[in-house]
Amino acid sequence: MVRVPGETPRFAHESERVVWDLLRQQKDADWVVLANQRLTTAKKDHELDLVVLMPGEGVVVVEVKGGSVWIDEQGRWRQGNRRDNLIHPVDQARDGKYALREYVERDPRWRDSSRRRIRWGHAIVLPFSDVADDFATPDCPRWTISGRSDLDQLAERLRDVVARQETACRRPDEDDLDLVVEILSGRSLPVHDVAAEAEDREAVADRLTQEQAALLSVTRLIRRMEIRGGAGSGKTILALTQAKDLTRGQGERRSQRVALVCYSIGLSQYFRRQLAGVPRHHRPAFVGSFEDLANAWGIDTASHDRNDAEFWERDLATRMTEIAASLPDGKKFDAVIVDEAQDFADHWWYPLMKALRDEDDGGLYVYSDENQRIFARFGQPPVPLVPLVLDHNLRNTQQIARAFGPLAPMRMHLRGAAGADVRFVPCDREGAISTSDDQVDLLLEEGWLPQHVALLTMGSRHPAQVERQESLGQVGYWRSFWDEDDVFYGHVLGCKGLERRAVVLCVNGRTSDRAREMLYVGMSRATDELVVVGDPQFIREIGGDQVAHRLGIR
Repeated sequence: MVRVPGETPRFAHESERVVWDLLRQQKDADWVVLANQRLTTAKKDHELDLVVLMPGEGVVVVEVKGGSVWIDEQGRWRQGNRRDNLIHPVDQARDGKYALREYVERDPRWRDSSRRRIRWGHAIVLPFSDVADDFATPDCPRWTISGRSDLDQLAERLRDVVARQETACRRPDEDDLDLVVEILSGRSLPVHDVAAEAEDREAVADRLTQEQAALLSVTRLIRRMEIRGGAGSGKTILALTQAKDLTRGQGERRSQRVALVCYSIGLSQYFRRQLAGVPRHHRPAFVGSFEDLANAWGIDTASHDRNDAEFWERDLATRMTEIAASLPDGKKFDAVIVDEAQDFADHWWYPLMKALRDEDDGGLYVYSDENQRIFARFGQPPVPLVPLVLDHNLRNTQQIARAFGPLAPMRMHLRGAAGADVRFVPCDREGAISTSDDQVDLLLEEGWLPQHVALLTMGSRHPAQVERQESLGQVGYWRSFWDEDDVFYGHVLGCKGLERRAVVLCVNGRTSDRAREMLYVGMSRATDELVVVGDPQFIREIGGDQVAHRLGIR
């Protein structure tokens, strides 16, 4: 058996390949030959041309020198026809042997096995040079060097090298040499880490997002604008950055009293977590959902039926508008920033406008993606806004962004890094949740940490989500999104603005008016790895032929 670093040995010099081939032909079946073994010590770097491990005999380090090798009048080794081409084959072979022996014997696997020293030797092979039968130097007896005329017996000559070593050293058995090979393979080696690759991509995405934040300084004189962009364009981070910038003031701009408002509980918890470490005087005056703002103004919403659209979309807004109009100037805002604006009802905009100190000229900054409108609300701010478009996808890998690209509101320029291909796992609707569970297990086996994985459903909720919501309550459940010891189980309806590195999207819903938008939201929540589970025909029906094709659905 021949073992080499890598799949195929590559040699810097043809002479090394010649000796390698000879040993392959002549060696015993149980010998192990290593090529190009590199070894670094505190004193120097070594490169051992060949290391021959012979069970029942010993280990020989072989130094190969090609071309014409000769010794000058001063006893110095030279190679080729240039007199300044000094070489040191004996020193290289001997030093390499001792360095290799020391490395092996210092390894805890060798020490812990209480093995006594085995036989080690070194040899020189000159495949293209003649060596006289009576050649000898004080540090290189004839039996340690093989020339062109010795090549037919090269394997036997190497066997003889170790046979002549100290008799106090024992002959190694196969277990000894297997351990030597194992030690030379290294120990505690790093393994492929999908999380490390994701962190690298995330660092690039964060840098690109911060570069995009320069847009805020360019538009600082615009008091009312709508920032539109597809999933992965960095809208949420931009909204958060703008809230911090306006609050602390920049340059000639004074500090402003800012409200950062969104629709979902999950996104509001994200904003609060991101601002937790910011000094209090640099935090926005209000951060939370539209419902949180109602509660902050003294309206108790907990007892109201969640399905009562009349209350949530009209009555609540009317009461909030009355309260906002009567707020003292010190409790009003200089600017309101709204993320997830496409999910705001028409009447919700009135209390936000009334909450501005200057209703006519106060800051209103709206972040939206029409294709993420997964609720049947079509509200619009009651004032004109300057539109700005973000058409670069920064947060998703190129493979994920391409997969959901046909669902996006515009053609996006993909600036994310390359990653794993999107996986599609076909199954029927009834088996979608159990199949998705299997895919979560597979992601964990592949090296993803639980806190990096989410299973999102489009239809009925996963049993784990139901259990957590019942035991933790809505706020506690959404705080668990950032737990570091478990997979997150959620529904796409609540996950806009949030992301996980690896997402299993369980397409277990049924045809509805917003199914296409839900598919878009679900697929775009994954930044690094996406697995889509569901019925191929249904996905084609709601996503179209292009999405089906990009998922590999035939």
